[in-house]
Amino acid sequence: MVEMVNEVGPGSAARADGLYREYGRGAGTVRALRGVSVALAPGTFTAVMGPSGSGKTTLLHCLAGMDRPTRGRVWWGATEVTGLPERRLAQLRRSRVGFVFQAFNLMPAMTVAQNVELPGRLAGKRPGRDRVADALARVGLAGRERHRPGQLSGGQQQRVAIARALVSRPEVLFADEPTGALDRATGHEILALLRDGVDRDGRTCVMVTHDPVAAGYADRVLLLADGLVVDELDRPTAGQVGERLSRLGG
Repeated sequence: MVEMVNEVGPGSAARADGLYREYGRGAGTVRALRGVSVALAPGTFTAVMGPSGSGKTTLLHCLAGMDRPTRGRVWWGATEVTGLPERRLAQLRRSRVGFVFQAFNLMPAMTVAQNVELPGRLAGKRPGRDRVADALARVGLAGRERHRPGQLSGGQQQRVAIARALVSRPEVLFADEPTGALDRATGHEILALLRDGVDRDGRTCVMVTHDPVAAGYADRVLLLADGLVVDELDRPTAGQVGERLSRLGG
């Protein structure tokens, strides 16, 4: 395999230069990333794929400021976030990026509106009711503010999670297997929401997925193996993604 190094330049919504991430010590060291450089252009949708253990989720977490690389640097726009104190990093993360998890991570005792408000409240910047209502309307949940997660389907819960990620109007949205717990039809609805945020709002979206059909919604697909970016596809079909992924054993 040949390592593909993406040119890192100004004007990126997020970028990384020479990321290494190691866990453990000595003979038991796991090298999850081995010198990855990527640049994410504003208003684009990137899917990150690869076999299990390839480093795709580690890369996403390092780019999103949820994990710190062992070596290398990460920027959000012109701001380098690699060496920021944890408190300052958390403040920036809540205002500049959003994150959507596979497992929704909603608080069951809170209403839908309270779940959407939660990151802002933790940051001391509680969003107004109009902004919460607008975020829920954007994901097709207008009028559900007082429902609790247990009263919603899995797809509706993921919509709440997306609204929670969008309420701060982040520059970059990171999504880790956002359709992994959903049936195919509901998954397509969620992917369409993510795609719409890119096309209509100019938001940058980065998604880890194992599904070639999901990757077909992206402008670009990065393929990882053994902690390296080994291939890249521009506007691929699901068939092209599946064929290339099969070569990597994914």
